[in-house]
Amino acid sequence: MNFIEEKFFNLINEFKEKSVTEIYEHMVFNFKNIPYETQKSIETFFKEFPYWGGLDVENEDHEYLLSKAKIFKNHFKDYVWLFNHLGDEFSKFLLFAILNNFYNFDFYNLKIGTENVFKHYFDLNLVPKCKNEVFVDLGAYTGDTVLDFVMSYGEKCYKKIYCYDITESSIDLMKKNLDHLKNIKLKHKAVCNKNGVIKFDENASSTSANKLSKNGKIKVEAVKLDDDITDKITTIKMDIEGAEQDAIKGAKNHIKMDNPKLLISVYHNNVDLFKIPKMIYGYNKNYNFHLRYFGGCIYATEIVLIALPKQKK
Repeated sequence: MNFIEEKFFNLINEFKEKSVTEIYEHMVFNFKNIPYETQKSIETFFKEFPYWGGLDVENEDHEYLLSKAKIFKNHFKDYVWLFNHLGDEFSKFLLFAILNNFYNFDFYNLKIGTENVFKHYFDLNLVPKCKNEVFVDLGAYTGDTVLDFVMSYGEKCYKKIYCYDITESSIDLMKKNLDHLKNIKLKHKAVCNKNGVIKFDENASSTSANKLSKNGKIKVEAVKLDDDITDKITTIKMDIEGAEQDAIKGAKNHIKMDNPKLLISVYHNNVDLFKIPKMIYGYNKNYNFHLRYFGGCIYATEIVLIALPKQKK
């Protein structure tokens, strides 16, 4: 057993042996021992991006810690499954660092695991070259990921790029930002598990965080990727504010038949980190899984699952 395995399984054993209450009390104790300014900063962040549960420092309401404590207790076997299916030691270290950040408010290991060399989603150690790509960007925002893709691999790396976003103003900015590139298809649509019309809410802090909601005020066309794209897809990137699981269900046939590279944000709720790789594995076992981290060191966000099709022997 190497030191990464030892650190990870020591953490898992705590989840296994402790009760939900004990896990929760441990997390509350550690949260209260970080600087007060940092506590308030996390509280503000959670109010701007309400993905993980409530937090009210003054009234000692730690709802999100209780939610995570329940998941640690009830799903520690899922974290073990993920650990055992990760394809490189750095990914395994990163999984430990993320869980240790949530559980012990450890900032140090998360900082070590932060990617500082490659562009968001595009680790050249994992995918050193791209050629003739049909690249699908879900949650394309203003085209920033497409620009990073082209910068990482060159303008000749793709045949076609599809950009989906639910926000009209983002589509308008994309048109300007990607105007110099050829064969870019902009789609003002939500990608889900069914075709129809769906609603979303605007986030007050950033249009990049606009989120699908049954009670939303703005309507947008929704499509299944399996129905909306007939091309063989080589890469799918997803950053769609918690709608990733539904989008994966709607892209099941592409995942089964095309074996695309998958670059998926897995931090928009408390369960995507293990649920999404298990979903993909259920559709197609021909994948190696990796994790990369592009966020800050205080609270683990910007976690990317990189699922790469296994090379044929």
